[in-house]
Amino acid sequence: MKTVSHNNHLPFQIVGFTLGMIILILGAFELLPAFVDWRNGHPNAWVFFQNAVFCLFFGGALAITNRNFERTMSIRQAFLLTNLSWITLTLVIALPFTMVDIQMSFTDAVFEAMSGITTTGSTVFVGLDDMSHGILLWRSLSHFIGGIGIVAFAMVLLPFLKVGGMQLFQSESSDRSEKAMPRSIQVVTALMYAYVLVTALCILTFYILGMSLFDAVNHAMAAVATGGFGTSDSNFGKFNDNDALQLAAAFFMFLGGLPFILFVKMMYQGEWNVWKDEQFRYFLILILVLTTILTFWLWQNSDYTLWRSFVFCIFNIVSIITTTGFANVDYLQWGSFPVMFILFVTYLGACAGSTAGGIKMMRLIIVTRATIRHLKNLVFPNAVFPVYYQKKPVDKSIIMDVMGFLALYVATNVIITILLTLCGLDFATALSGAATAIANVGPGIGPIIGPVGNFSTLPDSAKWLLTLGMLLGRLEIMTILVLFAPQFWRR
Repeated sequence: MKTVSHNNHLPFQIVGFTLGMIILILGAFELLPAFVDWRNGHPNAWVFFQNAVFCLFFGGALAITNRNFERTMSIRQAFLLTNLSWITLTLVIALPFTMVDIQMSFTDAVFEAMSGITTTGSTVFVGLDDMSHGILLWRSLSHFIGGIGIVAFAMVLLPFLKVGGMQLFQSESSDRSEKAMPRSIQVVTALMYAYVLVTALCILTFYILGMSLFDAVNHAMAAVATGGFGTSDSNFGKFNDNDALQLAAAFFMFLGGLPFILFVKMMYQGEWNVWKDEQFRYFLILILVLTTILTFWLWQNSDYTLWRSFVFCIFNIVSIITTTGFANVDYLQWGSFPVMFILFVTYLGACAGSTAGGIKMMRLIIVTRATIRHLKNLVFPNAVFPVYYQKKPVDKSIIMDVMGFLALYVATNVIITILLTLCGLDFATALSGAATAIANVGPGIGPIIGPVGNFSTLPDSAKWLLTLGMLLGRLEIMTILVLFAPQFWRR
C-alpha cells in the first residue's frame, strides 16, 4: 500500500478492511493453542477454539465487506490507522486471557496482551509452570506477531511519518531494496521470510542444545521478537546449567536487535558485508564493551569464575540492550554498580528496523555526532562540520527531529515515573517501571518488578499507566501524541 500526501479523509473501508484482516489473522493463529490444549486434553482448548471461530468469522466478514477501499493513504490516515491497529491487536489477544481457567481480570489481560504484542515481556502471570500449554503458546505467539508487525511498521510507515529522524532509515534500507522489490508489500513479504527463517533456525538450535520442542518454540519466538516471555516462573533461569543455551539465546537476541533489512539484503541481493552498516558496527562494539566492563567487575566482586561471569553478563547485557528482557539470574543481588549499569543499558535499545525498542542505535549515533559538532563549533565558530551517517551528510531538520524525540522520550519517562509514584509505588519501582515500559524491555529493578519478580501486585492504575507506556514506546511516542494535536483533525 502506497502512502501519499493527499486524500486526507479516512474512508470507512480502509479502516474496516485493515482491522478485519488483523482479526482474521489472529483467529487463524488462535487455532494453534486450541490444538495444543486439545492434544493435551485441557479444557482451555474449547475457549481458544470458540475465540478463533469468532475472529475468523467477524474478521473475515469485516474484510470482505470493505475490500473495495482506496489504494492510497495520507500521512494522517497512516497515523490513525496505525494506532487503531495496535489497539485492536491488544484487545483481541487479551480476550482469551479473560475466559480461560486462570480467571484473569480485564486489566491484567490487557496488560499481558500489550506486553506481548509490543514485545515488552513484562508479565502479571504467576504459576507459569502449571499453566496449560495453550496459554503459554498464545503469549509467545503475541511476541511473534508483534515482532513482524514492528519490523514492517519501522520499514514501511516510520520513514514516511518522519518520527524522530526515521527518514534516514528509509534512505539506508528501503530505497536500495526497492530496486529488487519496488512495492511495500514485496518488502514486507521479504521481511516476513527473513523473520520466519531466523525464528526457525532459533527453534532448531534451542532444540539441539537441550530444550524440549515446546520450550524451544516458545523461547525462540520470544528471543527473535526480543520479547522475553518464558514458560516458567524462573524464566530463562530454568536453563541456568546450560551455558550453550544461554550463549545461543544471546546470539539470537542479538540477531533480533539488528535491522532485518540486512537479512533481506543477504537473501535477495547477496550483500554479506554487514560491517559497513554503521548500526551493526556500533551495536556490536557497544555490546562487547558493556559486557567486558560488567564481566570483569562481577568476576572481581563475586564467587563466579571468569567464564560464568562472562556467560551471565553477555546474556543479560544482550537481553536488556535488545529490550528482550529474558532473565537467567537475579542481577539485583550483584551490587549497586551492576543495578545502575543495567538501568543505564535499559534506555539504549538496539537498531532501527529491528524488533527491539528503546532509543535505537541510529539516533544515538546521530545525537553523539551532533554533540561533537556543537563542541567543535564552540572552539571554531566559523568552521563548518557536517554530521555524517552512513557516509552521507545528515540534514539539520533530521538532527532536530532526533533531538526532539530524545527530549520527548525523557519527558515521557519523567511524567510516567511521577504518575506511578502517585499510584503508591516506591521511586525505584516507578522509575524502572516507566523506563522498562517505554523501552519495551520487561523487568525493572527493585524487589517487586525485578528480574525474579513480576507486575501482578501493582495496583490497576499503575498497570494501565504502564500499558500506555508500552504502547507509547512501541509506536515511537509521537505516532500516538500527534492524535491529540488539534491540527491533526483539521482538513
